[in-house]
Amino acid sequence: MDWTHYRFRSLWVLAAPADDVYEALADAEHYPRWWPQVREVTRLDDSSGVMRIRSLLPYDLRFTARELRRDPAAGLLEITMTGDVDGWARWTVTSDGPGTRARYDQEVHVTKPLLRRLAVPGRPAFRANHALMMRAGRRGLAAYLRENPQAV
Repeated sequence: MDWTHYRFRSLWVLAAPADDVYEALADAEHYPRWWPQVREVTRLDDSSGVMRIRSLLPYDLRFTARELRRDPAAGLLEITMTGDVDGWARWTVTSDGPGTRARYDQEVHVTKPLLRRLAVPGRPAFRANHALMMRAGRRGLAAYLRENPQAV
């Protein structure tokens, strides 16, 4: 087993139209407005940027995100990531009655030296840290969409 390899899946059920959820998720530059663990996004060009994230554990992850796919009709957003983590992530946004389901899939290898050294003993904490970040993101996006329906 490669202890530096992770696969994550999260499902966000949101009481907002799918188009609004998609637009908010497509606007990664503004994630710090509603996702507390996304500390900084620096746009590089029309299809890439550098993200700095930090959840509960005392370390930052920095990576360059490059857009692979943006397909509003299919509800898909997909990126590659290089830096402290290398891999990909995908949002799949679908209508669910009056609300929306946003599924997040991610597959990465950790390259940050400290996290590689702590790969075996730290794995449960790293997975829990990711889960906390995703729960906070869902809550933040739900609140953002309720309070700022005109922003998307």
